[in-house]
Amino acid sequence: MATEFQRRVWEALRLIPEGRVTSYGALAEYLGTRAVRAVGTAVGKNPYAPEVPCHRVVRADGRIGRYSGGEGVATKIALLKKEGVEVRDGKIVGFASKLYRFGDQQCTRPSGS
Repeated sequence: MATEFQRRVWEALRLIPEGRVTSYGALAEYLGTRAVRAVGTAVGKNPYAPEVPCHRVVRADGRIGRYSGGEGVATKIALLKKEGVEVRDGKIVGFASKLYRFGDQQCTRPSGS
């Protein structure tokens, strides 16, 4: 059974636009927590992938990170590539231009934030 925190993380994942990525830290900041590892754990337990796009969350330095769906990181890279995000040597190409920050557009925090 999912926790309220996990549901908030999964709801926030839906806000990341196709063709963009965000970091675990940016996601935590948006949710009003400093618990970046807990956010990462919730992302990894997302049962709704890829419809709820956890593949769009990467490390703060642009490295791809892990992925628990499909065939792991290869699946994450394939999903990102399908959305127009290029990955080379395990990093997002043009990371700064692909990085989505939740303040980039008007959006409201998931309930409970």
